[in-house]
Amino acid sequence: MIEIKIYRNSQGRISGYDIRGHHGEYGSDIVCAGISSLAQTALKGIGQHLHRDVKYDIASGDLHVKLKSAPDELTDAILETMLIGLYDVREYDPEEISISVIQEV
Repeated sequence: MIEIKIYRNSQGRISGYDIRGHHGEYGSDIVCAGISSLAQTALKGIGQHLHRDVKYDIASGDLHVKLKSAPDELTDAILETMLIGLYDVREYDPEEISISVIQEV
C-alpha cells in the first residue's frame, strides 16, 4: 500500500508531502514508478528550477518533503500539478493508494 499525505498551510497552499510504501513488485511496478516520478520531479522542480530551499529525506519506499519557507504561487503551481497527477495514478488502484490532505494550523 502507498500512503500519501499532503500538507496545506493556513492559506491553503501545499507546504510539504510524505509518501510511504510500495505498490506491486518492488522495482517493477508502473504505479509505484509513476508516483515516485511525480513526487521526485516536483521536488527537483522546486529546488533546481525555482531555487527554493527544501528539507527532504529519501529512502526506499519513503519520501518526506517540506518547504523551508512559506509556499508561494510558483511552488504551489508545481505541487498542485503533482497532486493532480497523484490523484490520476490513484485511479488505477484506489484501494492500495491513499491520499490524505492535512490542514496545518
